Amino acid sequence: MSARPTEERPIHPKVPSRGSADLDRLRRMSEEEIERTSPPELRNLPADFWSQAVVVPPPKRAISLRVDKDVLEWFRARGPRYQTHMNAVLRAYVSRMEER
Repeated sequence: MSARPTEERPIHPKVPSRGSADLDRLRRMSEEEIERTSPPELRNLPADFWSQAVVVPPPKRAISLRVDKDVLEWFRARGPRYQTHMNAVLRAYVSRMEER
């Protein structure tokens, strides 16, 4: 483990944080309802408006984490990006706990 702390990067104020939108509710909405409830500046956008959009993932923070050997082996056996998958499992747990 490095003695040097990981640098915190500020999040750009115009980039929403993960989880700021109720995606389940949005998926259930009709196009008409989305258009009707959208702010005026977002109405009538050209069809190709989002074609060049880039999704910027929230910044990650490097940590040292001790996990059981068999748990680590299980995730690693699933292939590349095992740390991303571990993060997804932890995020799902956090989301579920916040619902309670």
